[in-house]
Amino acid sequence: MTDTPILETQRLILRRPAGDDFAGFRDFMADPVSAEFVGGPMVAPLTWRAMCSFIGHWEVRGYGFFSVIEKRSGAWVGRVGPWYPLGWPEPEVGWGIARPYWGKGYGPEAAAACLDHVFDTLGWDVVTHMIDPKNANSKAVATKLGSADTGRSHVIEGMGFTVDEWAQSREDWAQNRKRFKDALIA
Repeated sequence: MTDTPILETQRLILRRPAGDDFAGFRDFMADPVSAEFVGGPMVAPLTWRAMCSFIGHWEVRGYGFFSVIEKRSGAWVGRVGPWYPLGWPEPEVGWGIARPYWGKGYGPEAAAACLDHVFDTLGWDVVTHMIDPKNANSKAVATKLGSADTGRSHVIEGMGFTVDEWAQSREDWAQNRKRFKDALIA
């Protein structure tokens, strides 16, 4: 494994996924509500393959989804981060938080740390989020981040579903990140 960043907020640690994350990832993907907009529920062997693709994305692209760890408990609470697999319309920052951790603000907090990372470290000028049109929770996270629906939709090649593109620029984020000043560690 190569050196990868560890991002930290007041309540969360974001680090590269590892094999030890499988139980949390498995539970997340087995829950039909948590998994609804991230490929749907999966049995354990398919979940393991999906987790390995996230790990492999780091090797191929040099970045990828982070495992989100709650500092207080050490629990795996989700995966958030930059993502750009083959056939994806644009590089994005995406998120998926396990249902027991919904309503705590972990999605926006982790995504905000990732926006800092993609703009400051990866050098992106624009960040996108590909959101299922029916996914009200992800639209709420994008809105909290200051991203807006661009009005563009994409059919994901070979996967048969459509996503709406949300986005914001580096300049927009410089203003919008102020909403997270208490959560982010400078």
